[in-house]
Amino acid sequence: MSVSLNWVAAAAYAETCAGQWPASEPGGAIIGFDRQGIRFAYAGGLESLATGMAFSPDSVVRYASVTKHVFSAMVLQNADLVGLDDRLGDHLPELQPPLADVTVGRALDMSGGLPDVRECLTLLGLSVYTETQKQPLLDFLSSLTRLNFDAGTDVSYSNSGYRLVEAALERKGKTFDAFVQNEIAGPLGIFLKAPEVWNDPVSGLVPGYFKDGEMWQLSAAGLHISASGSLTGSGNSLAVWLQHLLAGGDRHAGLLAALAATRCMADGRPSDYGLGLRWSELAGRRFVGHGGSHPGYKSYFLLDAEAGTGFVVVSNRDDTNGYKIALTAMGALTGLPLPQTNCTIPDGLYVTETGPYWIEMAGGIATYLDAEDTLYDEGDGWFSSRSASSPMRLRWTGSALEGEAGYVERRFLPVKPEQASADLNGHWVAAQYGARFDISDGMVSMGIGPTRHAMPLVPLGNGRFLFTLTDGPWRKRICLHDLTGGKVELVLSRSRMMEYALAR
Repeated sequence: MSVSLNWVAAAAYAETCAGQWPASEPGGAIIGFDRQGIRFAYAGGLESLATGMAFSPDSVVRYASVTKHVFSAMVLQNADLVGLDDRLGDHLPELQPPLADVTVGRALDMSGGLPDVRECLTLLGLSVYTETQKQPLLDFLSSLTRLNFDAGTDVSYSNSGYRLVEAALERKGKTFDAFVQNEIAGPLGIFLKAPEVWNDPVSGLVPGYFKDGEMWQLSAAGLHISASGSLTGSGNSLAVWLQHLLAGGDRHAGLLAALAATRCMADGRPSDYGLGLRWSELAGRRFVGHGGSHPGYKSYFLLDAEAGTGFVVVSNRDDTNGYKIALTAMGALTGLPLPQTNCTIPDGLYVTETGPYWIEMAGGIATYLDAEDTLYDEGDGWFSSRSASSPMRLRWTGSALEGEAGYVERRFLPVKPEQASADLNGHWVAAQYGARFDISDGMVSMGIGPTRHAMPLVPLGNGRFLFTLTDGPWRKRICLHDLTGGKVELVLSRSRMMEYALAR
């Protein structure tokens, strides 16, 4: 399907968006390009609140998960060492089943069910600021004996697959930053760098910021980053690389198609998440891209492979919606209509009859297991997240929400208010990890000393409860699910298997 390209309309929209970043606050840049070059670049706000320097398309930021397609390119280049159909356990023998039996391909395409390390640490009571190193994190993953779901049956975003595959390649003598320098940055004459930890010096890296009430705060994170999200660079550098990817020349001929190739679930259903890339669409025309989010940084890119066009959004502020900016810019460029919300599902909290699966509706935004997505009108009463990494398709029957959350059929019922049961009162421990929390009088308490905080339990019925944990820039709504027999599990979207036992 051919379309006429209106670069004037796209540029006007991008300029308006960049102008909405106030000159006294953190900002960002929006870049439009095609195979021939940069069509426009607009920036707004500041790259540093300390120096007052304006943000520009050359400001160096953390790309976060935009990194994933670059690492996947490294995996494809080294298929003779680590193949997509190989088991993770073939290369990391310390992994236990069922994690060891997940294939490399499923580890990268989000269908492997691998628990996300960062959310596991949250469920163990560790802050986003807690420093962790590579080998202890691999040791932790090697201790796990549960997946979030059986591999190939669902899709849920997780960074752990990229961490594990990176470890496998490192044991073959291949490092991610060396690949970036030798295969991309050097040949294209651009600056890219993949540090391993947050505090590694990166030339020109601008600070990231998040809003704490009325004040902007410097961001930080302690997690060893891994090739799931370590890449840094400017908006211009990212655009140059993506132009090269669109052109498909030199040693990277066919790479974009290989990364974006359809991956399938175990039952043969196609997924819209590829290898570090996710598909979107407007009026039946498909686009491919990916986003990234680190504390204080947001990024997104979107490509029209057929037309050879694309957009990059980078920002050093936590509230930027790069996906919306890029998709709207693509709509302006192509003249294709944007999806409409018009969601008629009643606001409220819903839960399945059994299991830890809950969803909250608020103004057309669905929060499923603490992952938030806007729902769009698909007609005939159906509403879809249109998200490759957190797919949902739901309708309201008048008494229940039904449809699919992920690739699994679910039926959610409105939550009926009730009191928290005293049966859960006591001291709960995950002895293997030295983690613990207490429940008393409808409150769950976690942490030690001045970091200890108590959070009210919101009953969902049938042994399920929600509590809200605030950690720096993050607000996590955790489901506590009573497994009976003196065991509970704590559940977030990316980690659904962290168990505690009652020690009383």
